[in-house]
Amino acid sequence: MAVHHLLRRGISGGSPFHPLRGLLLVSQELGRRQASSAAAGDAVAELRGAREDVKQLLKEKSCHPILVRLGWHDAGTYDKNISEWPKCGGANGSLRFEIELKHAANAGLVNALKLIQAIKDKYACVTYADLFQLASATAVEEAGGPKIPMIYGRVDVSAPEQCPPEGRLPAAGPPSPAEHLREVFYRMGLNDKEIVALSGAHTLGRSRPERSGWGKPETKYTKNGPGAPGGQSWTSQWLKFDNSYFKHVKERRDEDLLVLPTDAVLFEDPSFKIYAEKYAEDQDTFFEDYAEAHAKLSNLGSKFDPPKGVSLD
Repeated sequence: MAVHHLLRRGISGGSPFHPLRGLLLVSQELGRRQASSAAAGDAVAELRGAREDVKQLLKEKSCHPILVRLGWHDAGTYDKNISEWPKCGGANGSLRFEIELKHAANAGLVNALKLIQAIKDKYACVTYADLFQLASATAVEEAGGPKIPMIYGRVDVSAPEQCPPEGRLPAAGPPSPAEHLREVFYRMGLNDKEIVALSGAHTLGRSRPERSGWGKPETKYTKNGPGAPGGQSWTSQWLKFDNSYFKHVKERRDEDLLVLPTDAVLFEDPSFKIYAEKYAEDQDTFFEDYAEAHAKLSNLGSKFDPPKGVSLD
């Protein structure tokens, strides 16, 4: 606001207003704005630096699947029926605490946290909540997947007492797979199309029986790694993000490829099947829908500072 506007407002308001005091107020306001702008600039610069370091980590460790899972499992605890933050769960960095890492669905994710901790230590302005989601989206993109329209500025929870209760993440082999998927994802505010699109992320990674109770100890696709060998993948090229997951689940011709009950139901449930069939035939449509669903998932339950978040692009 211009100085003469402040001065005029002070005089017309009927209260004493000294010109120097008006100048002081303007100076303070400009100082606050500049400090805020500088802080935002630092945060964006650090987020960009963190993204480049994540890319380098992916090249060195081929850890795309576990970083995707890290972001998903931090966000996937969201409950749309709870309005209070952080009780609602979601992408708030709570997964860094031991109590949540020990939830059964998070088996092995301590390894993901160890991988990115050095990046967190390097960039003090980047919250865990942002880093988890940045790493997840970057892993998808670097594996050949779609560019995800991300925003940042998520606020971290501060104590393990703020972690969500166990049991909010999907199970692999529930008695009624379709019902279970809808119960979990509808609670997050996601719909059938988003459920199927997000399931397509299984194109990346392996299931290890010692962690999840599912999959073979080793297959022809996993016996040589990269990374620690073993486990069973959903696709033959399990570090490449494409629509092959849907093709393999539909055909089920390869016994070395994993199909969980929650995978199979995508081609059995009438509503899910519409999208699964489409994604098996049209990778561009899958990428478009996946990017939108992943971005939505990454924002669930997040509190942003600034309130509208910041973009890196």
